[in-house]
Parts: sequence; structure tokens; C-alpha cells
Amino acid sequence: MAASAPVPPRFALFRSAESRDFEQSGVMSQGAPTETKMAGAVAAVDAGMLEGTTVRLLFDLPGLSLTHAWFKSGFPLPRHTHNVDCLYYVLAGALRIGTEELGRGDGFFVGAGVPYSYLPGPEGVEVLEFRGSNSFDIRLMADNPAFWAKAVESVERRRDDWTKESPPSRLTPGSA
Repeated sequence: MAASAPVPPRFALFRSAESRDFEQSGVMSQGAPTETKMAGAVAAVDAGMLEGTTVRLLFDLPGLSLTHAWFKSGFPLPRHTHNVDCLYYVLAGALRIGTEELGRGDGFFVGAGVPYSYLPGPEGVEVLEFRGSNSFDIRLMADNPAFWAKAVESVERRRDDWTKESPPSRLTPGSA
């Protein structure tokens, strides 16, 4: 007899104080990076890239997840894809995606497998990420040494300013 899929509850609450660090949650897996992607990502992390972002898993059930992400000003988000659809809602701050500027209350949808990136505005950006899955991947598309060199340069230039930034909404879990 085959095991049945987990059934989500019919009603559930979540509290910000109970959110989990996204990296430690295990919800997202990495696609196999190329040597260039891996070396570039390691260099960016070593330069302090992770100081420019806070990502928390707020809620997950079988077939559903809600994530809060805060990207500080100018965070160099690499072009990437996920294997599931995602709806993004701008909670505070602003971002530029392509030629479009989005601010508080705006949003965008990215279908599974569609490469994208965005640039946080001068105050950074806080987004809620809604996915119809509680298990998905990320595949970095930035397979270009020039991108990673520019990302490292950006991190090094902004790192001191990032220590002074506060989330625009003041709602980031764990923020003062």
C-alpha cells in the first residue's frame, strides 16, 4: 500500500516569532552549480554578501509556503530560477525588475523555470514570497565571472552602509 501525501490542516496560524531562518529550513535546494558559479558565489559570500539580506520562512505546509525576504540597498541578487511558480508582494521599500520600478503594494509573478533578478532600491526592499509548494529549488544563472566580480565590488562598497540599514517596514522578524 502506497503512503499517502501529507494533508495540510484546514486551519493554521503562524507567528513571526516562530519563523525560521530560510537557509536552515531545508525548504529550498540548490541545483548543481558550475565551477564559475560556485567560485563567484563563494567570493561574494566571503566579501560579506549575506550581510545584505535576511530571509525567513514564515509558514509552510504541504503544497504551500510563505517567505519574508529583506534585501538591503543595492543587494546584488544573482539571476536565477526556481522550479515552482512564485508570487511576490512588495511589503516595503522598492525594487527595479527589468525596466519597471515597483514599490509598496506592488508585486510580480514569476513562473517556474523563468530566469529573473531584481535590484533593491535605496531603502532596500521587503517582499513576501508566496509559493504553491513547500519544497523547491534555486538554480543560479549567473555563470559569468564579470557578474561575480561586479557583485563582490558592490558588496564591498555597500557593506558598511548595510550595517546602518533597518528594514523599511520595521516588521522583519528579529529586527528592533
